[in-house]
Amino acid sequence: MKFINNINNVWRKKQRPSTDENWSTYLFFAVLRMVLVFIPQLGYVHPDEHFQSVEIINGDHFQLEHVRTWEFNNTMPMRSMTLQFLLLRIPCSVLEVAAYYIKYYFSKDILWSYTFLVFPRLIYCIVSYLNDWSLYKVCRLYGLKYEIRLLTMGSSWVMLVFGTHTFSNTIEMTLCSLLLYFVAECMITTNTLVYKKEFLEEKYDKASSIGERVKIWKLKNSLPSHNFNRLFIMASLCVAGVFNRPTFFLFGAPMVFFWLLRGMGSKAVTFVHFHLRMLLFCLSAIPAIVFFIICDSLYYRYLTAGEIHMMNVDINNFIFTPWNFIKYNLDSKKTAQHGLHPRYIHLLINMPLLYGILGVIALATFAQLMIRFFRGEYQALPRVQSIVGLMSASVFVPLFFLSLINHQEPRFLIPLSFPIIILHAPKLMTGFCIQYPFRSEHRLLKWFYHNILCTKASSKQILRFWYIANILLTVFFGFIHQAGVFPLAQHFEQVAKMKPVNQHLHLITSHMYSLPLTFINLPSSQQMHFNRQTGQRYKRLKDFYVYEYGNLNLGQLLEKLILITSHCEVKKETKKIHYRTFLAIPTSLSDDLNYALSQMNATFFQYNLKRIFYPHLSTEAFPNAFARHPCKIDPPHWTNESLEGICFIEQNPGLNFAYIMQQFSSFVHQFGLALYEFKLKRSNNVKLGKLGNNEKCYVQIK
Repeated sequence: MKFINNINNVWRKKQRPSTDENWSTYLFFAVLRMVLVFIPQLGYVHPDEHFQSVEIINGDHFQLEHVRTWEFNNTMPMRSMTLQFLLLRIPCSVLEVAAYYIKYYFSKDILWSYTFLVFPRLIYCIVSYLNDWSLYKVCRLYGLKYEIRLLTMGSSWVMLVFGTHTFSNTIEMTLCSLLLYFVAECMITTNTLVYKKEFLEEKYDKASSIGERVKIWKLKNSLPSHNFNRLFIMASLCVAGVFNRPTFFLFGAPMVFFWLLRGMGSKAVTFVHFHLRMLLFCLSAIPAIVFFIICDSLYYRYLTAGEIHMMNVDINNFIFTPWNFIKYNLDSKKTAQHGLHPRYIHLLINMPLLYGILGVIALATFAQLMIRFFRGEYQALPRVQSIVGLMSASVFVPLFFLSLINHQEPRFLIPLSFPIIILHAPKLMTGFCIQYPFRSEHRLLKWFYHNILCTKASSKQILRFWYIANILLTVFFGFIHQAGVFPLAQHFEQVAKMKPVNQHLHLITSHMYSLPLTFINLPSSQQMHFNRQTGQRYKRLKDFYVYEYGNLNLGQLLEKLILITSHCEVKKETKKIHYRTFLAIPTSLSDDLNYALSQMNATFFQYNLKRIFYPHLSTEAFPNAFARHPCKIDPPHWTNESLEGICFIEQNPGLNFAYIMQQFSSFVHQFGLALYEFKLKRSNNVKLGKLGNNEKCYVQIK
């Protein structure tokens, strides 16, 4: 009867995940992550999510007009393309074949901007589930509650946003999670086998008969080997991580150190084993290093098939991209161009931003460990060869070294997700402290514990705060931040298809992130194309131009616009090439545009507000609660030749409901990206002149 009860208890434990509320909630968030890929998220977190992967792959494979940033120049390439080739280029080949047959049989072209955005994100999203798998496996190995940890990972905005965007940091996070799993697995395997071996050796020494000793000796020899478990795959993961982002070395070093250290201090593992592991680990990394170097050298044309065939190959035919990356970042003048940050940004800003209350708990826990260390309370510290020691080192060693770098962005820390969740996710359910944490019984400390730290007081509030913070950050970065850029690209995809052959399009942008050209779906003007019907090769002339001016003052931006227009007028008169000129700026700059036009007295320009893409927020041009409604500068409301007019929505200031609602409407309308088309008025003669004391040429009306 007791045996049957034990079986029933085990069965209930196995059935628990399917009925557990945390498990069900995790499954919801796991599905939501995939759904967010297809909606899709229009939020644009950082230009690197496109220009370090998708822009290059789509441009190369589908022969589209694209931008190659300075990191991919052939002179000193700093980004390895091998992982991107394996993850994206090969699946793109499958997509291209599928698109050909779909177009042939169903007359539907699936190769358009939506596909170019969603398909790479789908690949990255699938890869991101390896983080969940690794977390589950580690929890099962060490008997940890995996439901709450999976729920924490699934509901984190880091996974919902970064896990579905094409960042190299997303791949770095996944590689770190896999490496942590393999190290944790090897640690528990070694600890188990070392314990068994020492136990059998003790039994062997105490054995009284030869037969018993032979039996124990056979059992000891039957124990599997553990010294070099997962050696090759771990070395290959480390190489892939370093080639993907050289900062992976900072994340992987403590993990590899724990793999080398496992079992030390026992009779079965000595320093000889430690050094032998280190030597074989380095040797096992060589095949992956050679593979990455050869692939990158072929991609950047340092090594060609002809040189290999003629055996005309030397050391100069190979490129080592991580070394170029390190050399560049050691130059403080070059890194200063990308922004300099104080050393404390990762610690005080980026950790709480990424992980919310868990980030604060992680930092507080580390501070507590440091206090115990300096007090000499070594017994209260986690064991070096424990899972807590491994995860703690995997958080704070890379965090310390990354804080020494003068350029710090939140995405650099997302590989810390796995160890932080392993260590601190249960606190979302248990609160800050299960037991009284202070030595002193002071009245204020007791009040602080019972009203803030204890499980009853803090558990519900922590979980509620976690959900609210992650939902808000997912909405902001996934659907609002720079979210008008992709719809702008889709708009020009249609404009480019419908325009006449002899017409050029000129787009000027300001106070917004860079526009990925591959989303406009234009055939490349740099490569030869093949016409399947005629069998001829041809080269397409460039007819779409983008001018990005960052956060340039609108007065100076209009000067650039006038200069571009004058150049287009010359080409129109000499080469009969027609043109259309567009300006894309956040709607929060509508007032500034109106003011700049009035200051320049640019009455020779006629322009229309073509479209506003909602939502869109540029932190470089944050909305102003007291700004005027965007339609204030809508040309149909102008009078005569002046720039002064009346917006019928705008009313005189007054403390009344209508005025308050008008201001609210004005504020909401500033969360958009406005697209204007500028045209010269043709009623007068056009003449080239000069803009004041400025020597730049512009178009003026006589």
